[in-house]
Amino acid sequence: MHKALFLGAALAALALGAPAHAELKFKPGKDARFHWQDFDDLQKVDLKGETLTIFGPWRGEDEALVRNVLEYFVQATGVELKYSSSENYEQQIVIDTQAGSPPNIAILPQPGLIQDLASKGFLTPLGDETAEWVKENYGAGQSWVDLGTYKDKDGKPGFYAFPYKADVKSLVWYSPDNFEEAGYEVPRTQEELQALSDKIVADGGKPWCIGLGSGGATGWPATDWVEDIMLRTQSPETYDKWVTNDIPFNDPAVVGALDIFARIATDDKLVDGGASAVAATDFRDSPKGLFAVPPKCYLHHQASFIPSFFPEGTKLGQDADFFYFPPYASKPELGNPVLGAGTLAMITKDSKAARAFIEFLKMPLAHELWMAQGSFVTPFKSVNQEAYASDALKKQGEILATASTFRFDGSDLMPGKIGAGAFWTGMIDLVGGKPAGDVAAEIQKSWDAIK
Repeated sequence: MHKALFLGAALAALALGAPAHAELKFKPGKDARFHWQDFDDLQKVDLKGETLTIFGPWRGEDEALVRNVLEYFVQATGVELKYSSSENYEQQIVIDTQAGSPPNIAILPQPGLIQDLASKGFLTPLGDETAEWVKENYGAGQSWVDLGTYKDKDGKPGFYAFPYKADVKSLVWYSPDNFEEAGYEVPRTQEELQALSDKIVADGGKPWCIGLGSGGATGWPATDWVEDIMLRTQSPETYDKWVTNDIPFNDPAVVGALDIFARIATDDKLVDGGASAVAATDFRDSPKGLFAVPPKCYLHHQASFIPSFFPEGTKLGQDADFFYFPPYASKPELGNPVLGAGTLAMITKDSKAARAFIEFLKMPLAHELWMAQGSFVTPFKSVNQEAYASDALKKQGEILATASTFRFDGSDLMPGKIGAGAFWTGMIDLVGGKPAGDVAAEIQKSWDAIK
């Protein structure tokens, strides 16, 4: 019986990442890609006897990757760390905070949910000093500060959410071989992109592959298009007013963006399969035209995850590559905006270890350790770009680090009935030929109904 109890305790210690049993992914001091001085500095932080609970969205493969990062914090500081997640993590964090049993650190990808937690007094301010640090050290730093700023229960704004791990949506995918064979060059501006599109048509090809099919979520890929176009035709402030409905959905600025997308998606000459195929094609199948022989299309606008649906054996950087969805040369004041998403870390139960963990996230090492494992990009300008696991991730990291503006996916910031409802269905109407102004008016009518 005593043996069984002892074995159970030992296994529990292993599960919690106790230093005596941990195995670090990269041996400290042995790989020049990492800022190992950060690890040395972290060892001066004594958290022995402290327990740190972290609740995050990462499960499966991503959970294994983040645990590899957390082990360095455990070994250096001596803290007892417990990471957990849930299939329904959005609901679980609400239940835990309302029950008075929150984790020390919560990491979430939904700004709307974070605002709810802040407004109920469940979050601890990270302070102006941390906000200033983000502003100085992140590409498009002020954008990330704004994203991490929320109002408390008294309506007072404060910096509550530290950005860690981002995703890039402002990408256009293509086949380098197809470009080389046709003599096409990667466009640097929207004007050049339009000229390339015209040339592809003149050469007898189709510029774009577009698919909006996604079961009950059909239409969502078009929302990314519209958001990217909004950031390239309007100021960041106008974008912000749009996603909060401080300007109506049928404002000329929004209708203009809808119209730009519609002119592409409803033109049989510009889209593989013609306009009728756009809504009917599943988004997972839509990029396959890039790899057909001869190619059915040359361009595909989609976020960084889409290679998961490329044909088996496709090599990034060789068979497929991407470029930044470019700005308008005629609108230099808008700089280089990037649309994306990301996770934000906040303190939901204050402690010495929780504060130390936020400081850990300010270290290049905390980013590089995940960068080197894959599926991670960061806007942190001081990381060693050579730590990225692939050239594709490195390019995405450079896009983030050199961005002038970063904005979170607009549909994710809108109320669910709009961003995951009326906006989606409106995009199906739009590609079906309904005028942009009418589509926008219908979406605004839905928004008015929930006010």
